[in-house]
Amino acid sequence: MFSVRQRYLFIALLSVYSYVNILLTTGHSFLGINLPEPLFIVSVTVLVLLVWEANRLLQRNLGRIRVFLRSKIHPLIIHFVFSLFVVAIIASTISIILTSLYQLEKEAFWLALTLSLGFSFRINLFLHCINAIVFYMNKYKVVQIEAEQLKQQSIEARFDALRSQINPHFLFNSLNVLYSLVYRDPDTAARFIEQLSNVYRYLLNNQDQKLIPLREELEFINSYYYLLKMRFQENLNIAHEIPETKKDYYIAPATLQLLIENAIKHNVVSKKNPLDIKIYIENGKPDINKIVVENNLQPKPVQEVSSKLGLKNIKSRYTFLAGREAVEIITAPNFIVKVPLIKLSYENENG
Repeated sequence: MFSVRQRYLFIALLSVYSYVNILLTTGHSFLGINLPEPLFIVSVTVLVLLVWEANRLLQRNLGRIRVFLRSKIHPLIIHFVFSLFVVAIIASTISIILTSLYQLEKEAFWLALTLSLGFSFRINLFLHCINAIVFYMNKYKVVQIEAEQLKQQSIEARFDALRSQINPHFLFNSLNVLYSLVYRDPDTAARFIEQLSNVYRYLLNNQDQKLIPLREELEFINSYYYLLKMRFQENLNIAHEIPETKKDYYIAPATLQLLIENAIKHNVVSKKNPLDIKIYIENGKPDINKIVVENNLQPKPVQEVSSKLGLKNIKSRYTFLAGREAVEIITAPNFIVKVPLIKLSYENENG
């Protein structure tokens, strides 16, 4: 708030208000000193200006102050506390100048200092109250915008995940595999139908969920891999070794499926060049765990047209969920995507 373009207009208005307020309560006596009209107006205006500008400089350097203090205290509190010291110096300086100008006695100086501190602190408190209101209004607007963006991205991501499974190519390939199995191997065909239904059931049941236990996502991937394996045979290998202790963490639905789909879409999958996809846990800091999807790079000679919505949606969703840019992508020598696992309580699961 202190750095707004119209700040000098606000300073002038606050000075006029303060001048009128003092005039109606104590007449021309400012800080216990009867001042001439011009000096009275100048003194009030200068004091208000200095209090405002001091707070503006503090606000501009607030980041450095917080780093120096290594403090997690709310920035508004730090700003206010530091402003008290600065404003006290300003008020004391004004008192010294005025009492020296009029050569007043010691008792008059202490009265002027007391009144100057009271007036300056009142102006400072008023400005910080307005600043806090502006701060939280802006923060509320940002939260509203982010929530709206997440809602839109979530809809796009759910649609993208579902579409990637229902697209004609996938459905045609699945039905083609099923057709070849029905008469040749009825038992395998029945198993194929079961896994196909598991895939669609998972996608339909979880399309409204923001997070899902990793355990359920891996079960879904097992069914999804079964369908892919029947099509690609030994040309595709997907391996995952996830510790049981990590399976109770949470992940956005269809995250792993989108990453596997992305790998298959952009790489050659053949007997000569089998595609190997590994899913594993990367341990970082004590409270941070990431699930990693890694595949060998063997780009198709002619790449399919891609909007890259899958990776963009994953990055956007996890940036919102983690409060920071959380998805890491490495493009050489292998293609690697690292996605954070989220630890939630049972209550948060349904929140």
